[in-house]
Amino acid sequence: MGKLQAKSDYEELRKSRIVENQARLASLGLQKTISELRSLNSSPKSDKTYARKYCKADYSSTPLRRSSRLSGKPPSSKGELCYSSENEEGERGVNGHTMRGRRGTNRRLIPTEDLARRCESKGRGSLYDPLYGICCHFCRQKKLCGEEGCKRCGDMDMNEPCIGKTDCSVCHSTNGILCRACLKIRYGEEMEEVRSNKEWMCPHCTEEKQINPYWICNSSFCLKKRKMVPTGIAIYRAREMGYKSVAHLLMDELQRTDAKKMMVVKA
Repeated sequence: MGKLQAKSDYEELRKSRIVENQARLASLGLQKTISELRSLNSSPKSDKTYARKYCKADYSSTPLRRSSRLSGKPPSSKGELCYSSENEEGERGVNGHTMRGRRGTNRRLIPTEDLARRCESKGRGSLYDPLYGICCHFCRQKKLCGEEGCKRCGDMDMNEPCIGKTDCSVCHSTNGILCRACLKIRYGEEMEEVRSNKEWMCPHCTEEKQINPYWICNSSFCLKKRKMVPTGIAIYRAREMGYKSVAHLLMDELQRTDAKKMMVVKA
């Protein structure tokens, strides 16, 4: 009975407040405004629908493109040589790349004025070329090198190696291809020293042969495979701390990490 009595008292109080609020709205003249707004919202919407006009494109003025292979025409013998991922004989090409000649490929010739500024930047090169350029393993820039005596990038001779990119003497793979700037910044080596050393090995082969297990490849791809965070532009931090390159910084950090682990195991 107590709950029913409390509920009825609440309902009476609520009804009295509703009456007071309605009287207050009527005295202010807002009741009429509310009813007008409700009538506007409840008005039926217009049945008119605006459809977008469809304009049919006219292709009668342009010639139709037909496949020469489907029409039975013989393939054109014109065009320059280009390379693909592997050649028909399976031979290894220069700088870790294998090449195959393919006829019928129309290649854009590089303007003379662009070739003239090829040697402006010796670090990573200044001209991008998808055919003659060789991709650096670290910066992944497929550019022509800026070396003056490079026959591949200067004379466009694909059978010649690029002297502006490294080539590992062991694996001859793309892992050992580095441009001059990445070789200097990431590993502290000069291109002239690597070029004169016929037994130069990339960081992958150096680690695999256990010559220096802490001398690792610090590219973003390889660091992610090791579950390590890529260093980014770490050369400034490395030089501030007195290291020659980013690889020397990582080598010291890995050595200290292993030393701490050994101390924990011994303890």
